[in-house]
Amino acid sequence: MRKFLLFLSTSIFIACGENSSSSESVYFSGEIVNPTSNYVVLYKNDVVLDSAKIDDNNRFSFTIENLEEGLHHFDHSPELQYVFLEKGDSILVRLNTVAFDESLVFSGSNAEVNNFMIEMFLNYEDEEPLIGSYYELLPKDFSNKIDSLRNQKLIELNVLSANEDLSDNAFAMAKASIDYNSYLYKEKYPFYHKKKTGEDTFHDLDLTFYNYREDLNVNNKDMVYFRPYYDFMIHHFGNLSYMACMNECGMDSHLTKKNHLHLNRHKMILIDSVVKERDLRDNLFRNVTMDYLLKVHESSKDCDDFIADFEKLSENQNHKEEISSLYYGIKNLQANKEVPDLHVENSIGQKTSLKEIAKDKNTVFYFWTATQKRHFRNVSKHIKKLQKSHPQYTFVGINVKTSRPQWQAMVNEQQLDTLNQYWGSDFEHIQQALMVDGLNKCVITEDSLIVDAFANLYYSFSPNKKALVSK
Repeated sequence: MRKFLLFLSTSIFIACGENSSSSESVYFSGEIVNPTSNYVVLYKNDVVLDSAKIDDNNRFSFTIENLEEGLHHFDHSPELQYVFLEKGDSILVRLNTVAFDESLVFSGSNAEVNNFMIEMFLNYEDEEPLIGSYYELLPKDFSNKIDSLRNQKLIELNVLSANEDLSDNAFAMAKASIDYNSYLYKEKYPFYHKKKTGEDTFHDLDLTFYNYREDLNVNNKDMVYFRPYYDFMIHHFGNLSYMACMNECGMDSHLTKKNHLHLNRHKMILIDSVVKERDLRDNLFRNVTMDYLLKVHESSKDCDDFIADFEKLSENQNHKEEISSLYYGIKNLQANKEVPDLHVENSIGQKTSLKEIAKDKNTVFYFWTATQKRHFRNVSKHIKKLQKSHPQYTFVGINVKTSRPQWQAMVNEQQLDTLNQYWGSDFEHIQQALMVDGLNKCVITEDSLIVDAFANLYYSFSPNKKALVSK
């Protein structure tokens, strides 16, 4: 079904087709079924290029002069997706926000590479359960499985390239969408294998396991904001640092708070020594610092010192302000402090505060979004189990990054108790105030006072955990 091209109306197609392909101007237009906001915003890296208002026919249009060719992304809140643009392009897109990524189809010039990249994005999402089952395999068998999947995708790309006139840059971007997701699996392997098998030590890896590292470009400015590349870099430097600290620094495999400090300082030094591309450096420094603060999640001299290290290395003032705000938030989420006075909406549109929801009971606030449908289904099942095994808690779902109608439809789909489901309209505010760094995070309160603001829906309620509340 994804390969069936959904054309826009003839009038839009003709309007774009009238523009000369020899022009260097770029035309990016489209139709959004069930729009969730009034605008589409176009970005190059983290810079807004332009915004386009959606008209009464749910259509939008951009004309871009002096385009910097390469990867862009467009935002239709609360969703975003990539679009590869080159000079002279006339590209049309059609999507339905009810299934944003699954329904998204490009037509016009460079449609082939953009549709291919969407296919790869969806493909890797669908592959996750399969890859999860592979982590128990021995290294050689795991590597063969991943290489086989990668080769199948490369064959598809080569067939596409043989039939379509892809530029070198377009081919490179499409290939990167294959390569870096595949390489990421291998960077994760030693940690996931150890966890899956229960082995005491990391499994020895053949010298060829990381062969792809020989040709890595850790300073590719064209891919700094490409999620597969960036995610790979995060895990790559994490893997290198962890193994170096284990083998050369005598770091214990059990990560204490002191170990976290040592490991993350090592990461910062490694990134500083090899990454020269400024945006990538700053983004990785930001990631390491946020990861450290959110894992330790306390106010201490070690945290103060680590932030000082970050501020010496980073040249991004916005990141510095963000880290400062994060640390301030962490201080406000310590045990026995009141839960932040955030407001959310119930199923009939009434606003209420988290303090009011948590009053006079033991509450677990958890989070979900329409952009992660598999997670939503899994967490809904898990919550039903927790409600039976931990009846002393009231489990309250906070939905983020979802339109209100879609939120209500998904609540009905899973037959959730609407009395304990709320919609948050301002994701960034909720994320910052409650430090929502992952969708398995939860906040446990007792009569609106924080018990654990950095709990995990799966680990914090495991059978070997002690009761977290006094009642």
